Order: sequence, then C-alpha cells, then structure tokens
Amino acid sequence: MSTGLWILIGVIAAAAVVAILIRNSIIGSRNRVDEAWSGVDVQLKRRHDLVPNLVETVKGYASHERAVLEQTTAARADAVGALGSGPEAESKAESALSRALGDLRAVAESYPDLRATENFQQLQRDLGGIEDEIQASRRIYNSNARAYNTKIQIFPNSIIAGLASLETREYFEVADASEREPARVSFD
Repeated sequence: MSTGLWILIGVIAAAAVVAILIRNSIIGSRNRVDEAWSGVDVQLKRRHDLVPNLVETVKGYASHERAVLEQTTAARADAVGALGSGPEAESKAESALSRALGDLRAVAESYPDLRATENFQQLQRDLGGIEDEIQASRRIYNSNARAYNTKIQIFPNSIIAGLASLETREYFEVADASEREPARVSFD
C-alpha cells in the first residue's frame, strides 16, 4: 500500500478514537446528571414521607384548620405524583408543597402547646434538615446538568451529541420567587 493510503487510514482511525472518547465523556457526564437527579428524588421522597406525620401532629391541635391540612395533604399527593416526570413538573409540584408547608407552619405558630411538644419539635427539625438536603441535592444536580449541557453544546462535542440525539437537561429551579427564601423553622 502507498504512504497516502496509510496516512488516510491513520487519520480515520484517529478521528474514530477522538469520536469515541468524546462520546464516552458525554455519556459519563450524562450519568452524573442522572445520579444527581436520583439524589434529589431521594430527598424529595424523604420530605414526602415526613409530611403526613407533620399533618397528623398539627391535626390533633388544630382540627378547625381543616383547609390548611387538606391543602398540605393534596400538595403532598401532587408532589408524589410528579415524581419521575422531570425537573420542570417536579419543581412546580414541590413549590406548591413548600407553600403548603409554610401555611402549615403558620398554623402551628398559633398553637403554643403544639410548638412545645417533643414530637412536633422533632418533626420540625427533621423537616429543616431535609429542606437543607434538598437544596444541596438541587445544587449538585443543577451543577451536573450545566456541565453536561455545556459539554454537548461545544464543538466538536456538539457533532457527536447531535448524531446521538442527546438533548440538554432541564435545571431544577424554584418556580415561585418566594420559595427562594429558606424555610423558617421555629422551636419557640
């Protein structure tokens, strides 16, 4: 074979190796996004599991606050139903649940005996911890989504990503600006 043919074969082989390395890098980044999203889901499930206990505890003291209790229960059901539907739908449902939990906390503030119970205080501490974990998980997910989105949008990665039909990932954002404030937990 001629030298020109060997050079052509070498160039094709080098291009194939580069394409494989780029694709593997993109897949690794996509897997980190998926892993980070599973971390968000775990924390959301923990919050969903805690809400019924919190509602029941408040219900014993504030039985005439039925609308707030029903709203919180319905928001939790919607948030559980949104699991697995992606960051945009889950973010919307979680924002509604956060608003409902805020209303529930406001009701609890009206009942000093409730605020003084060990069970309620522990649930409040647990909820505060879970809220912190959700925020941390959300930041990790969004960071990985940003890295992945950047990776598939830059040249020459965008060519490989386009051939593989890889799409950008949505960020898990708080839809309601008031939800950007940290949850207020009072132990008074």
